[in-house]
Amino acid sequence: MKTIGLLAFLFCVLAGAAVGTWLLWDRLPPVEISLHGYLALGLGVVCSLALGIGLMRLVYISHRRGYDETDDTIG
Repeated sequence: MKTIGLLAFLFCVLAGAAVGTWLLWDRLPPVEISLHGYLALGLGVVCSLALGIGLMRLVYISHRRGYDETDDTIG
């Protein structure tokens, strides 16, 4: 019963955020993006993906080499 209540609550929060976003987006004036804007947007997406992929790769490498294991010999 708690799970259904939690899911219903989260769905209502998501629906409220979606409706609020739609209403705000509908009231904004149209905006044109120049070529420089598209280039900056694309570069930002590529850099964010590269950073995320690189950091996740470091997490996997660290886990494989055992750096994440606790050391019981101390103390």
